[in-house]
Amino acid sequence: MSRIIDRRQMLRGAALAGGGLALSAYMPAWAQTNSVGMTTPRLTVTGNDITLRIARQTMMIDGRPSKAIGINGTVPAPLIRLREGQNVRLSVINDLDEDSSIHWHGLLVPTQFDGVPGVSFPGIKPRSTFVYEFPIKQNGTYWYHSHSGLQEQLGHYGPIVIDPAGVDPVQSDREHVIVLSDHSQLSPEAIFRDMKVDPGHFSYQQQTLAGLLAGADQRLKDRIKWGKMRMSPTDISDATGPAYTYLVNGHGPRDNWTALFTPGQRVRLRVINASSMTTFNVRIPGLKLTIVQADGQNVMPVEVDEFQIGVAETYDAIVTPNDDRAYTLVGEAIDRSGLARATLAPRAGMAAEVPALRPRPLATMKDMGMDMSSMGGMDMSGGQMRGPDPTAEKNPSAKLTASGAGTAAGAMAMSSMTSGGSAMPGMDHAAMNHGAMAVGSSAGGMAGMDMSQQGGNGAMDMGSMKMRDFSNAPEVKKGPGVQTMSPMPVDRTGDPGQGLEGFGHKVLVYRDLMALDRNPDVRAPARSLDIHLTGNMERFMWSFDGVKMSETMEPFAFLEGERVRVTLINDTMMGHPIHLHGHFFELVTGHGDHAPRKHTVIVQPGSKVTWDLTANAVGDWAFHCHLLYHMHAGMMRTVSVRPRGEAA
Repeated sequence: MSRIIDRRQMLRGAALAGGGLALSAYMPAWAQTNSVGMTTPRLTVTGNDITLRIARQTMMIDGRPSKAIGINGTVPAPLIRLREGQNVRLSVINDLDEDSSIHWHGLLVPTQFDGVPGVSFPGIKPRSTFVYEFPIKQNGTYWYHSHSGLQEQLGHYGPIVIDPAGVDPVQSDREHVIVLSDHSQLSPEAIFRDMKVDPGHFSYQQQTLAGLLAGADQRLKDRIKWGKMRMSPTDISDATGPAYTYLVNGHGPRDNWTALFTPGQRVRLRVINASSMTTFNVRIPGLKLTIVQADGQNVMPVEVDEFQIGVAETYDAIVTPNDDRAYTLVGEAIDRSGLARATLAPRAGMAAEVPALRPRPLATMKDMGMDMSSMGGMDMSGGQMRGPDPTAEKNPSAKLTASGAGTAAGAMAMSSMTSGGSAMPGMDHAAMNHGAMAVGSSAGGMAGMDMSQQGGNGAMDMGSMKMRDFSNAPEVKKGPGVQTMSPMPVDRTGDPGQGLEGFGHKVLVYRDLMALDRNPDVRAPARSLDIHLTGNMERFMWSFDGVKMSETMEPFAFLEGERVRVTLINDTMMGHPIHLHGHFFELVTGHGDHAPRKHTVIVQPGSKVTWDLTANAVGDWAFHCHLLYHMHAGMMRTVSVRPRGEAA
């Protein structure tokens, strides 16, 4: 946690920064160590009446001053510690010269206190106070942040821990809250402007000619195809290491923020990804992590070596360090452009080796939704192509025949496909009309595949596969904001995430998660809904179903109490952490009445994720990608849950 600093601290920090410039030129930030280590106690607020003051401040990161927005003088904001069953009154004072807000991420609160300007309340005017008041209905690890403009990027976020009313099923001897984030010396407005003008502005890890030649002919052929689509396989993240310093509890890698333990203790790590744009891969070399909670919900313990955490997700992990030595906690950015670093140690001032950044991942044809290796598991009956239903074995009654399996691309000629994730030599990408491509999901799932004929137009044989033209389909609005569509999106909840395959150790996947307790609603869904994640990466345009938030007032409508199966289809080549306010949903991953309950889920590139929702919170709720600049660019809509007495 970085606290507000006085002039003396700033001068001392500036001197340290100046003295370290020579060293910095030779060592990346994550490899530079402060031997003392930061063990400052976290500012915590608790009780039934809490006051929070939002204000601009300066914070020190790796010895450098940086502009920030904090709460009660700290970045991250104070830890709010509550207990399940209490009522809390939070008086939020806005000392900014602009409107602000606080959203209680993952908390089940009345819609008027959810904190989203323009959706659930008008916002908090400058130099004014807004009082949030609501009962605490849950327990677990959560967080809070601004939903106004781009304030979150500047440090307007903080952790929440809610202790259970009874005995906590997760037993530990000590706990530490780990808030991961990204911070920049650039203003958020400058970052957004740079990405709109040049989406690859912060992507310095481009492929080189030598790298292409090292892979011989096939890699060069693949790169030519990517070039025809005006895309880069290195485009894993938008704003990356050149823009960011990656933080743990407000401290940079050189600060060496340190969490203490006594050898043999069970230590609970409450990990929160409060970043604006960064998916982190988290590991502690030399220690196993036992995942016991996801998004504040208890899960059956699963032991892993590493886990990927999307923006706005939380995971609780138990570690048991037995040796009297230090361990490095690594939060590596998904594109390997940098890392957040902290230390677990028996004593302050200790440090362990910081591992080098691993090779950067490259996007494959699988990330375009063209995974031909899954063809063997597809259901091609009834003229439709579907991915395997992960619920079929354990919950056959829940299998629906409505839409949800995929989409098709108009004007796409496909021939002589090969299986695997990297090569499709017969695909003519140059013929794609990316700017005007429009695709519908229709009731047939992967409805673009015409299986009804064996020859002629619309033939569906592996030698000459063609796709139906859905340019007039209404489900996805065509236009310059829809650059690509995923022709064969598959469920990738069994995948470890981009760049984490083949490391030889256990990486958490969504299908590993099982709820500790039986789900509160186990009814089969009565209807289904497909929602497409759409975008134009070249023009930094993002939307749902080809429609930006600013272009429509039409919400995704639900009726109070109804059970709906929602399938998110990612038609872009970038992962999106999708968050629904006011609700939890159950991931459809084959665990029946113990499906994991979450409020945020990463939809991997070119894939689909299915979840079941009980729409039990009446009101209007935000629904958006939690990559801040994607949401700001338009990937946000309203979910409206209407009372039973109103028409759907």
